[in-house]
Amino acid sequence: MSEAYARSFEASISDREGFWMQAAQAVDWVQSPSCAYDPAGADGRGWFPGATLNTAHNCIDRHVEAGRGATQALIYDSPVTDTVQTWTYAQLQAEVGRVAAMLARLNVARGDRVIIYMPMIPQTVFAMLACARLGAVHSVVFGGFAPLELAKRIDDATPRIVLTASCGIEGARTIAYKPMVDEALALAQHQPDHVVLFQRERLSGELTAPRDIDWMALHGQCAADPVPPAAEMAADDPLYILYTSGTTGTPKGVVRENGGHAVALTWSMANIYGIGQGDVFWAASDVGWVVGHSYIVYAPLLVGATTVLFEGKPVGTPDAGTFWRVMSRHGVKAFFTAPTAIRAVRKEDPDAHFLRQIGTGECRVIFLAGERADPDTIAWAEGMTGLPVIDHWWQTELGWPGVATCYALGDTRRRRGSAGFPVPGYEFAILGDDGKPLGREASGFVAVREPLPPGAFRTLWNNKAGWEKNFAAFPGWYETGDAGFIDADGFIHIMGRTDDIINVAGHRLSTGQMEQIVAAQDGIAECAVIGADDAIKGMVPIAFVVPRAGAENDPTTAKRVIAAVRAELGAVAALKTAHVVQALPKTRSGKILRNLLRKIANGEAWTVPPTIDDPSLPAAIAAVMAQDAAHMPG
Repeated sequence: MSEAYARSFEASISDREGFWMQAAQAVDWVQSPSCAYDPAGADGRGWFPGATLNTAHNCIDRHVEAGRGATQALIYDSPVTDTVQTWTYAQLQAEVGRVAAMLARLNVARGDRVIIYMPMIPQTVFAMLACARLGAVHSVVFGGFAPLELAKRIDDATPRIVLTASCGIEGARTIAYKPMVDEALALAQHQPDHVVLFQRERLSGELTAPRDIDWMALHGQCAADPVPPAAEMAADDPLYILYTSGTTGTPKGVVRENGGHAVALTWSMANIYGIGQGDVFWAASDVGWVVGHSYIVYAPLLVGATTVLFEGKPVGTPDAGTFWRVMSRHGVKAFFTAPTAIRAVRKEDPDAHFLRQIGTGECRVIFLAGERADPDTIAWAEGMTGLPVIDHWWQTELGWPGVATCYALGDTRRRRGSAGFPVPGYEFAILGDDGKPLGREASGFVAVREPLPPGAFRTLWNNKAGWEKNFAAFPGWYETGDAGFIDADGFIHIMGRTDDIINVAGHRLSTGQMEQIVAAQDGIAECAVIGADDAIKGMVPIAFVVPRAGAENDPTTAKRVIAAVRAELGAVAALKTAHVVQALPKTRSGKILRNLLRKIANGEAWTVPPTIDDPSLPAAIAAVMAQDAAHMPG
């Protein structure tokens, strides 16, 4: 290991106070912190108690004030609209100030919530930063999420305003957003004061209610309004709420605090990714996910870098050379994407013809996260690009990497199939069922010792009990919900979820939530949804449904359950396969043997468990799957 990494990690564990107080010096505070962590105190304020700051000021204003207003801040590259636009820090300051004035005119103030249901366009970034400037709490909902899911988030966050756009562009598809917002509001109990609609050229939306406001009309009306001052926020005031799937079907609103978030992300850019002032960083994610929050919007701007906002797909917009083209065009120094994206590029261009033609420009390193990167994908990417390809692991709850190869600290150790080593600030262990740490190579629960480092969640919105549940199984430890092991050389291997949350192309989805939807359909007696391996998406859900008596011969069953999941969760759920079976394999106590179903679906070797109630069922289910596969088109 590098001396810099070893020194940094040791300091973060043995002198947590000194380590994070030093890291905090990179942030511009209104009231500087007097200590790093308050474990209890009067109210257990956590990281940087008593300190105040404004995140948007740190992302924009301080760079302009330092004379860097002409430096490029944001690049919008949209192959789906054939558009490339750029904003300097001074121009970004003006745009964010105008949107902040728009929100202020609509009475949005510190502590109010704003739902942002928008695609990958610059206005989405402006809106997030404008909320941060005002001290309003934004909650970005992935554009295109089904109306019912949006309604749940509206009811939980109770926003004063909903910001949306007329449409999103997903490859060759154009998705109308405004009708989905209208439907969500018809389903929701809470009603916002206003819906502000940004019209896109591809498809316009209708202003259908008195509360609907045209974005650009409001933008023009606020041209002469003063820019609201940056609100002075306590370090533990919420910056945003980001919803992630829960095992019960109820969304979990992860709350990110201003102070720890700014410190952790600033530290990570310098010490993991090697990005600083003037460097170009590109995270090919979506702002609806945690990667987009942390590494498209906030982290690059916190350090004065240039961030790329990409509206497109790894293939098909227009081809499998899009990544390399954008990377080379803008001088990207470090690139961050999901293994799913690399698999898609490889599938379309296995011999890397586009890569050979275009090259990788000034890029020095590629980072992967979102789901486990299989060794073969990493080998292909490294072999074809000639760059180090670093898999690393984190979660919405953590907000920034927990396991990585800290490239910028000179650590070059990598092992394909592993996410690397603990990032400074994180103390990991693999725990057994009894909560005791296991030895090397032993598989168990991946856990992080309390307190979680700055930037990680300290609560869930309106759900303290749900937050405490993450720490209940193993007192003193945060249970990540993942299973894994630490090998003989200290590499951490994250192998998959321990619950029913599966990763589909980097999106965490609940199979339990899908089961609830499937089970509610007419003619369904019982069902199970499992995550099966997929060469492109990492995992995909597959449903097994048992029809009720009298519905055994209904030819629409499979299509109906697939359509029902899509209608409630949206296309992101990716449920495309449903097998109608006579019964589900269970233990004699009634527990469904999902692991057995997973093995059958993956084509792995399986044996009849001794606890099974009906030993004939596994073979019968395998036969149904084979028959269904034979009848699938193509």
